[in-house]
Order: sequence, then C-alpha cells, then structure tokens
Amino acid sequence: MSVEEFILKNRKTILVTIVTNLGMFVVLGLVAAAFISTNRASIGSFLLRDTVGVDVRPGEPIVATNIVNEDNRIVEIVEKANPAVVSVVITKDVPVLEEYYREGSPFDFFNDSDPFDFFFNVPQMERREKGTEKREVGGGSGFLVSSDGLVMTNRHVVLDESASYTVFTSDGKKYEAQVAAKDPFLDIALLRIKGGKSFPYLTFGDSGKLKPGQTVIAIGNPLGEFRNSVSVGVISGLARSIIAGDGMGNSEQLEEVLQTDAAINPGNSGGPLLNVNGQVIGVNVAVAQGSENIGFALPSNLVKGTVTSVKETGEIIRPYIGVRYVQIDNVMKEKNNLSVDYGALVLRGETREDLAVIPGSPADKAGIVENDIILEVDGVELKDGHSLASLIRTKNVGDSIKLKILHRGQEKLITVVLERVPKGL
Repeated sequence: MSVEEFILKNRKTILVTIVTNLGMFVVLGLVAAAFISTNRASIGSFLLRDTVGVDVRPGEPIVATNIVNEDNRIVEIVEKANPAVVSVVITKDVPVLEEYYREGSPFDFFNDSDPFDFFFNVPQMERREKGTEKREVGGGSGFLVSSDGLVMTNRHVVLDESASYTVFTSDGKKYEAQVAAKDPFLDIALLRIKGGKSFPYLTFGDSGKLKPGQTVIAIGNPLGEFRNSVSVGVISGLARSIIAGDGMGNSEQLEEVLQTDAAINPGNSGGPLLNVNGQVIGVNVAVAQGSENIGFALPSNLVKGTVTSVKETGEIIRPYIGVRYVQIDNVMKEKNNLSVDYGALVLRGETREDLAVIPGSPADKAGIVENDIILEVDGVELKDGHSLASLIRTKNVGDSIKLKILHRGQEKLITVVLERVPKGL
C-alpha cells in the first residue's frame, strides 16, 4: 500500500490525533503561563541569583539600594555645602579704547599699511585710549571657613594687588571682599567679606586618613561661568609632587597634593574637595593640562592651620626649622657614595650668604650642622613625596618634633622646637 493510499484510508484517525495533540499543547501552555504569572517573583529571584548573584526576595522590586543611598548621601552633602561655597570675581580698571579715522599722510607710504593709500589719501583707522573702566578680568572659587565671612581660596586667584574682589554666594548675593592674608609657602589665601553677617561655613576633615578610591566631591566655579557646579570622583593618588603654573608665566612646586578624577577645571581653583561626611579634605588647586580627569588639591592638613593663624593674629604665621637642604635619591646616593637613598641633606646654597643652617634657628639650637642628613620627622621617613618642608608645614609654631638624623655616619634622635618664620626670610 502506498503512502497516499494509507493517508486516504486513515485520514479520519490522523485528523483526530492531530487535533488531540494540539489541544494538549494548548492546555499545557495555559497551565505554564498561569504558573509563571503566579510565581514570577520567585522565578525572577532564581534567575538573577543564578546569573548575576543577586538575591531578590519574592514580591520586592529589584533595587540597588546601596547605589541609591550613596546618591542620596551625595545630594544631601551638596545641598548642605553649597551655601558655604562662593565664586570669587576679579575686577580691574582696564583701558577703554576707541576707534577713529585720521587722514593719510606721506609717512603712511613707509608703514605697514597699504602704500597705495598714500596716493589716494585713504583715511587710516586707529585706536586710542579713552579713559578706563572696571571690567571683570577673571575669577575663581572659594569657601567660607568662619561665620564672620572668612573665605579660603588659592593665592594665585587673588595675586593681583591692583584688582578688586567680589564674592557671590550660592543664593546670588554679592559682597565686596578684601584680601586678609596670603600664604608665603602654599597656594592659599584668605579673603574677608565686607559688611558680613552670620554665614554658613565648612569644617576641615583629616586628609591624613584618606585612601585611594575614596569618594570625593568637588564644588566650584568652572571656567568662571558655571557657579556652584558639582563633580564627583575618587581619590586617585596621595602625596603627589607637581609643578603648577597660573597661565601667566608663574609656576611653583606643590608637594603632598591629592590627585582626584573629580572634574576640576579653570575657575575651580580655591573650591573645596569634600569627603562623604561633608568635610573639606582638600582645596582644589590645579589640573593636568592635556589630560582628562587628573586634578589636584592641597590636603586639608596642610592648610587648615592658616585659618586659626589669621583668626588669632590677623596673618598667616608659619613654623620653620631653619635649614637649606637637597632631597636625596638613588642618583645622589650613587654619585656621592652616601649610605642612604632618602632623606634631606643639609647643604649650603650657591652664595656665601646661603648658609646651610641659619644662625639662631631651631635647627641651630638643636645642634644640626651642614652635611647632616635628616631621615625622619616624627617617625615619617623623608621619601615617597614626604619632603621636609611639607611635613614642617603641617606643624604649628611651638611644636616639639622628633628628628632622626644621620650625623657623621651615626643615627641620632633629637628634639627641635619650631619657631615662627622671621619676617623677610
């Protein structure tokens, strides 16, 4: 019997079988759909746990609560800190030029203008000064550090002594300000708001406890246009040493600075770098040109003493030890056959007047002499970005510090009492 004959003979049986099987598939599909609908939360939990390791309880939405909480925390910090963050606007009397035309003269044939103008007596356009007017010439950021209107910013923001400075708070209010003090060693300055009231202000945290990877928040006035802008990032590095320029040919060595990937742009200078507790752990100071997300901030432990100093004395008073030195590295060790590859070698300068140890200084009183090597300050070795100058800046006048020195091949532990830097030094 052929296939065609078999189908024709049994077509009723085949049709019944097909219909029956289709009915069974439909019933099974409906049962499966009902089961999934009833238990979708449990199934979702199982699938997530199996694929990405996330345990979700049945009936609960899939929410990354730790991320939401962190976002809420950052928003809360910014809302509280913003009223204490200010924009610093620099204004200055600048010449006002006007354009005018003068008739051509025989001398025009020899200048840079078109010589044919001489033959046709074409009027020449020139500019001349027409008095002066105050104009905005720059800006930066800052933050209030006391209720009576003391504002911290960068020294390079308020470097021009012939300029005037205005502070804008986050609510748009405008205040005239004057420079209260400039730090002679760090890129830090303090402004005092004129006619101030009771201002909200920020407090300092301990930058010595920072770890790479910690979340930080930068607030400032980027590009001098976008006031109280916020950027979030992490601490990328500690104790960096950089050379920072102000764009006008001036540069300085900055040590012990924090590196962060929180966006810092021109105009952010002087703004605060905050931790997740809303405390200032750095003052934004520089950005690596030609790079992305490489910014630097002066650590709070280096700068917070200036506030106390200005409040108590009206000026920034720095401690000093009174030595000239060069930092030892592997190259210096090999070239001079030294026994150590770190530390500060006490050494005189290029001229006769540049003594290695300043007479009457704390170092002189403690018995430090030329060619001594200072190895440690209070147990911190002078290497890996920890210079003698940067460690002394974290101290106060009157502090007693322990120095480990190498004197004629012998290690000694001595005590030095820090004194105020003499004026003119």
